Amino acid sequence: MKVWVNGEERELVSGTTVADIVAVLAGPEPRGVAVALDREVVPRAEWTRTELAEGQQVEILGAVAGG
Repeated sequence: MKVWVNGEERELVSGTTVADIVAVLAGPEPRGVAVALDREVVPRAEWTRTELAEGQQVEILGAVAGG
């Protein structure tokens, strides 16, 4: 299936979850990361239960500190 991840089209296998794609892009135990699926925030507790579907848009955002 094809989904958009951070503005880039990706081919993923059916059944891929938010947690799966975050692990690929941010590591298995990401810190300071938020995920939006079709412009709606996905709570971290739901990442493993939220399967991606054809054509969805995923945005993975990392916190940046500075001053």
